Amino acid sequence: MIKLERDENIFKLILDNGENRWNTELVREIDTALDEVEQSQGPAALVTSSSDNKFFSNGLDLDWISSAPSDERAAFTKEFMALMGRIITFSVPSICVVNGHAFGAGFMMALAHDIRYMRSDRGYLCANEIEIGMIIPDPEIALFKHKLSANVFFETVQLATRWTGSTAKAAGIVSEAFEIDVLKDQAFEKARSIARLGSNRKVYGGMKERLFGKSAPNNSLDGAAHLLKEQT
Repeated sequence: MIKLERDENIFKLILDNGENRWNTELVREIDTALDEVEQSQGPAALVTSSSDNKFFSNGLDLDWISSAPSDERAAFTKEFMALMGRIITFSVPSICVVNGHAFGAGFMMALAHDIRYMRSDRGYLCANEIEIGMIIPDPEIALFKHKLSANVFFETVQLATRWTGSTAKAAGIVSEAFEIDVLKDQAFEKARSIARLGSNRKVYGGMKERLFGKSAPNNSLDGAAHLLKEQT
């Protein structure tokens, strides 16, 4: 379902199962691949993409979910959310190459990365749960809220807006949008330029825990001035 390749200090995580719909098998394969990345030494960066230029990830595997026993569905939810939490706090820089449609869980996967590059000519980012009659769970809401500005957040989760490469860049959802023939090369170039930050896994991952973890300063009810003046 996936491939993990290494080019010097760049790890390439490639989703390799067509529409790359999410089930427990995909979650567990990615989790194992991330173990290998984290166990490496020295500068490193992760670049995630799809082998299919039509789909980055088309969301949940609805056929599997409709037929899986309830305990397996519950296990998937827990493991998938934990994987997104792992990626958002991953201990090396991460770049997501959205080289095709990213719906629902696929959009979450992209947002969990540090940086997103998207193809400019086709493809959508979309949280389409409300369109298919699903309530977005709290952890997903939190992920979107941390990564998106207020108006973009509302348009995304409540209006199910379909963001193209150009509109996603204008909204700040992705850093850059490129033609497909240069998209991955641009992402690899960026990854090489920031791989040094992954040399100290503890510091790089620890900072992201500070940003997105429990009692993160950016979640505090206290203002920045108070925090600056009253630091201990």
